Amino acid sequence: MTTTPVTLVGATGKLGLQVAKRLSSRGVPVIPVVRRPERLPPELQPLARRIDLEQLESLRPALEDAQLLVSCVHGRYGVDLLKAVPSDVRRIVLLGSTRIFTRFPDPNVAALQATVDALAQSGLPGVVLHPTMIYGAAAENNLQRVATYIRRFGVIPLPGGGKTLLQPIHVEDVAACVDAALYRAEAPGTPIIVAGPQPISYRDLVLAVGDAIGRRPAILPVPGTLLEAAADMTGLLSFLPRIRRDEVRRLGEDKAFPIDEMITRLGVRPMPLIEGLRRTFS
Repeated sequence: MTTTPVTLVGATGKLGLQVAKRLSSRGVPVIPVVRRPERLPPELQPLARRIDLEQLESLRPALEDAQLLVSCVHGRYGVDLLKAVPSDVRRIVLLGSTRIFTRFPDPNVAALQATVDALAQSGLPGVVLHPTMIYGAAAENNLQRVATYIRRFGVIPLPGGGKTLLQPIHVEDVAACVDAALYRAEAPGTPIIVAGPQPISYRDLVLAVGDAIGRRPAILPVPGTLLEAAADMTGLLSFLPRIRRDEVRRLGEDKAFPIDEMITRLGVRPMPLIEGLRRTFS
């Protein structure tokens, strides 16, 4: 199957570029399916197919011969992608998010669940991967944003001092999971959570980012409601990285998950956080 082209939807995104790079390095042909082919690396542009994810009719011709399909776009598009894929497709890998498990109201949750349900009901061979916070890609807006605040201000406000847990995963590990999900016999089936090796508190993560960039920050405990109000100001002040209210709310929610199925079904053991940060900020 490694000689079969992989149809890659969202190849210009941060994860999509990493997946394309990984597959191409192994000699796997990649057919990028994107909205703006000119944003692809030059070597991928000749095979690119243009789509508009909001227009189902543009998906069918782009996916009509797909045998191995990867989608690195938002999980809300999964239902339409499944409608457009041919019935003889050999493997489908869709990206969801661990946001599907949030206890807070979130308009994306229903769309993510619809994608999971649609794949299960289709009977097609595939899997939905639910990654946690992804970091390490060029210009990513997670830990890079934390580093920006540390460099500019030296202080990071966190609800309750940052005691809640999260489990960030490096983009290279997510790409490895996508690669494995394409080819391993154990991969198809129920969704697989894709996360870092172990949970870490927000406080310790911020301190680890500070160590990685050579500037140890101060942690300022702040009530969550106050931080939500302050988040609105980041949209008005251009010199501040943008933070949304829903992101602040989720800072108060533990996001720690078992990775047993990631290891057993995908065969991927994620790199330690210290190694991921070294690659991110070296």
